[in-house]
Amino acid sequence: MEFASVNGYKRPVRLCEETRRFAHESLSHRYGLMTRETPAVILDGIEGFDEMTPVQKYDAAIRKICEDSPVRVCRGELVSGSATLGLAIVHQLPATYGGTPVFPGISHLTADFAGVITEGIDGIRARAEAALIKFRGTDREEFAQSCINCLDSFDIWHQRYLDELLRLGLTDNYNNLCRVPHKPAASFYEAVQSIWFTFAFLRLCGNWPGIGRLDKMLYPFYRKETESGALTPEKAREILAHFFIKGCEWICGGDYGSGDAQHYQNLVISGTDENGTDVTNDVTYLILDIIEELGISDFPTTVRLNRDSDEKLLRRVAEVIRYGGGILAVYGEETVISGMIKAGYPISEARKFANDGCWEVQVPGKTYFIYCPYDFLQLLQKNTLKSYDGSVCFDSFDELYDAYLSDIKALLDRLLDGILRDNMAECRNGEWIWQKNTPCTAISLFERDCIGKGCSYLEGGPVYNVISPHIGGLADTVNSLYAMKKMVFDDKKVTFRELTEILADNWENSEALRQWALNRYEYYGNDNDEADLICRRLLSDFADMCFDMNGKSGYSFFGGVSTFGRQLEWSPHRLACASGRKRGEVLAANASPTPGTDRNGATAMIRSYCKNDLSKLPVGAALDIKLLPSCTRGEEGLEALVSLLRGFVSLGGFFMQPDVADAEILRRAQERPEDYQNLSVRVSGWNARFVTLNREWQDMVIKQNECGCGY
Repeated sequence: MEFASVNGYKRPVRLCEETRRFAHESLSHRYGLMTRETPAVILDGIEGFDEMTPVQKYDAAIRKICEDSPVRVCRGELVSGSATLGLAIVHQLPATYGGTPVFPGISHLTADFAGVITEGIDGIRARAEAALIKFRGTDREEFAQSCINCLDSFDIWHQRYLDELLRLGLTDNYNNLCRVPHKPAASFYEAVQSIWFTFAFLRLCGNWPGIGRLDKMLYPFYRKETESGALTPEKAREILAHFFIKGCEWICGGDYGSGDAQHYQNLVISGTDENGTDVTNDVTYLILDIIEELGISDFPTTVRLNRDSDEKLLRRVAEVIRYGGGILAVYGEETVISGMIKAGYPISEARKFANDGCWEVQVPGKTYFIYCPYDFLQLLQKNTLKSYDGSVCFDSFDELYDAYLSDIKALLDRLLDGILRDNMAECRNGEWIWQKNTPCTAISLFERDCIGKGCSYLEGGPVYNVISPHIGGLADTVNSLYAMKKMVFDDKKVTFRELTEILADNWENSEALRQWALNRYEYYGNDNDEADLICRRLLSDFADMCFDMNGKSGYSFFGGVSTFGRQLEWSPHRLACASGRKRGEVLAANASPTPGTDRNGATAMIRSYCKNDLSKLPVGAALDIKLLPSCTRGEEGLEALVSLLRGFVSLGGFFMQPDVADAEILRRAQERPEDYQNLSVRVSGWNARFVTLNREWQDMVIKQNECGCGY
């Protein structure tokens, strides 16, 4: 059976036929459709439910889920446990009362899976029992008791799977699940099962956590067993492939807007550990093998690269990238770590970084994180320039820029005020206190130090609590500012007032000037120092404003740059741009150039992006690069891609999402979706099977790939 490549390349075959069959079934949405058959458990029959506190209602829902959710054991699976309730797919705790879901899920975090395989659920229970004693008689007792209640429910769910495996006579699966995840894992197989079963439980409860550094977590078990002869690399690859295949259990097919794989279950591989030692290992390459062969996009995977990354790793990463699908992205880990240290993280913590389920950086298993994206192009157009109503006029570019900065500062102040109002965070005796929030005990069990503090994930429990304002529309904002600087203040093609009148009229009757704006200037993304300097200045000033907000609440404020596809929803509300774009156009994604303006190739794009001091943005700024398939073919194309990765790292890049796609294949998939069910593309921080994107998203992806560039 074949697994589709977005470039038509034939994928290699390393896995056994039974594993490939299981992958095909899962990717063909067999298990996702089964999951949707049972949307949720029903809480209506629970006596006294209306009189319960929110935490008691949550605990009752978790228990009901663990007692009544369908137990599914797939034919041929090597790893057991499934999130089998349909509402979890849409990010809700899958339990309803009066026909309505009772609580939402939690996402944008990476859970402490490393702790699960080294400490086990029994270790977590011991900490929870100690917390219950510590907080007895205080307002934190209820949360501590909820931790015990949720662990009791977990035990029920775990035993149900053991019973079913025993009933089916699946001895190997049964034996492998007996000890874990309650006890620390003792083998590679147990470690994979332990991570998966815990992950499946969190998903079953409506949460969407990232996985983190899977190769680093699994390698000690792999090394010990392969050295002793108890495990072969081939067997380890088969076991690990089933982890990836099980992660496709929510694929349902059909049209899902932004795709059906957006569940934030990201992986991070390679890089250095807390001591600065390289952790690239055999498991790293097994993961790359599996991604290459199966093309599974449900675990978007980011490779941590640095200036000392081995040529073997770079070449292997390049080989997988050129299959397309956008499954692999890269971090420049030296820039990331430098940024986290500037933000105040200890170096040992900074070196542990993973991501939040998209690509924003955090310390895994210890971080509350929420990002707040804003359309900075609309802020410029509608606030600073008053929707071009003629009420403002600036005599210099610096005067315009300073007015824009004032509007950014006002926006950030409103954000801080809203957070303080909504969370009522206050400092008592040096400790920040949050108001009670939506119960989320299941995820709090796997985020340090929620148990130790007696506070949930949403109430200041984790070690790090981060709010991250994000610039959206970066390139479009920079290009607008640059075009106004050139046309009005430098080249004096028009006065400021004349330009605003033209923009208010959507460039009608000013086509010659519009073509001048479109074609005479080299905008951000073309290695033009003049345009890129505006970008650097804007990002630096924005980052400084965010840092200045630290200490004013119980949260840290770290800036970032992203759109995550919002350029689609923002486009109807945007006005004409001074850079020649008309009202309502779909413009730039993340920290990437505006489509059609990047005329000098991928290397120039990277140079423009890396002129920014990206270490001042400790959660990140994503650069999307669409490469033409013809530029990656053969040995010459592979070497060029390796050089591109090296250049990105050496110039100080933070995060890059390269994708190689043939726009013609994507068009054929639009016409005959039944023939391209497994075809994957990178969207904006996540991957999606192309045929599950709606037409608007598909057209945007095709247009981006039509604008793909060479080196």
